[in-house]
Amino acid sequence: MKVYYECGSCFLRQVHEAMDLATDDDELKIDLMKSIFDYISKTYKRGASSNRIGTDIHRIIKEKTGCDDPYYDEKILGNTIANNLIAKTKEIIEKNETLENYIKIAIIGNLLDSGALGLGVDLEELMINQFNKELSVNHIDKLKEALIRNNKLLYLADNVGEIVFDKFLIEKLINEYDLNITFAVKDKPILNDACIEDAIAIDLDKITNLVSIGTDSVGIVYEDLSKDFIDVFNSHDLIISKGLGNYEGLTELSLDDKDVFCLLSAKCSVIAKDIGVENMDMVLLKLF
Repeated sequence: MKVYYECGSCFLRQVHEAMDLATDDDELKIDLMKSIFDYISKTYKRGASSNRIGTDIHRIIKEKTGCDDPYYDEKILGNTIANNLIAKTKEIIEKNETLENYIKIAIIGNLLDSGALGLGVDLEELMINQFNKELSVNHIDKLKEALIRNNKLLYLADNVGEIVFDKFLIEKLINEYDLNITFAVKDKPILNDACIEDAIAIDLDKITNLVSIGTDSVGIVYEDLSKDFIDVFNSHDLIISKGLGNYEGLTELSLDDKDVFCLLSAKCSVIAKDIGVENMDMVLLKLF
């Protein structure tokens, strides 16, 4: 996805929050902000990739502060919230075991997103309130057709905590469609995105082929992907993509030969505008 004018203020909000998480050194923060202003002044323009800019901004912060994982505590919080909601999630599933309900639960998990929503939001309350909402875009029939046509699936993960809810959906897909599922996570920490160790912690390695995309990009930045992961990506005709960053990255690619389904909560007004929905709507969208 290309930048909208609103992306500028969002980048600066994320910079502020990430710096505060990474360091207490106010003098360093001034130097950091200058570096980021210099970078944005050169790269923020019509046609620029939102993922490219976001990725580079967070890499600058990590490099200059020496903090490899600024969102470490936020990831712990995400896991705590997810674990608190497991019992409620199982209760909801027991009452409605349709694929659409599992999809909805996975999308609600996408609310565990410190980057998009910012710090200090009551994520648990927000998620509970979403359980009663319907999908604003619902391409479930197209997804079911694609699931029948394919015997393997590439699942692009997003955030820590969120992957707890992804696991419910993945187990449903394996049991009902006998799919071979590859679960892709980040190689190194970026925002509160899931990495290999996060997926292993909830046993996703026992039911999926667990792989790294080979980099720490915000969502998918194709030129940063490892060759190994590009081979994995190219070998799959069916992809489920979670979250905003992956949506932004995939819409930059030519995917006419693939069935790509984006599961997300439109937490960002720009992405809501890009899709044509309202802010905070839940979306199951087939791309292209």
